Amino acid sequence: MTSIAVIDNHGQFTHLEQRALRDMGVDVELVDNTTPPAEIDADGIVLSGGPDMDDIGNCPDYLDLDVPVLGICLGMQLIAAELGGRVGSGEYGGYADVTVEVLDEDDPLIGSLYPETRVWASHADEVKEVPDGFERTATSDVCGVEAMSDTEADIYGVQWHPEVAHTEEGEAVFENFLAVCDRNAAPRQ
Repeated sequence: MTSIAVIDNHGQFTHLEQRALRDMGVDVELVDNTTPPAEIDADGIVLSGGPDMDDIGNCPDYLDLDVPVLGICLGMQLIAAELGGRVGSGEYGGYADVTVEVLDEDDPLIGSLYPETRVWASHADEVKEVPDGFERTATSDVCGVEAMSDTEADIYGVQWHPEVAHTEEGEAVFENFLAVCDRNAAPRQ
């Protein structure tokens, strides 16, 4: 069974990420973002959303654990900031229903989604420029970088919240991430 560590960045939907994965039959643990990286034993990591880029604890160190990573909202922004991209304030601010355009139908995380997918997202802050090695994989009229992927490193990010009911095909995002984790998982003893 795939094991996922959901890193708690104190966002209002973090418990929904854990529940969505648990409901899919995943062995999932909610882990505070101050947990030392050596204490995390999982096939993949979800960096949750949260309210404050200054309260990300050990999240940058989790990118070095050599397992696939999915950043959601703030999680995607901290990936971008930590790996050399650029994050800034969004023009539109709070939560809203947004239609994103999938740019790469071969992307392992979101390529299988509808070409235009309705999502629930906050744009208070957003990725303005993806880091080297990443591709922009979704866009919208609200935000130029709605999703990004580095398929070599298996690090992915979405600006939106796949765990909420307002997002179309949110479960597919998690299923696709689990497939990436399964592909890379070392056999467990």
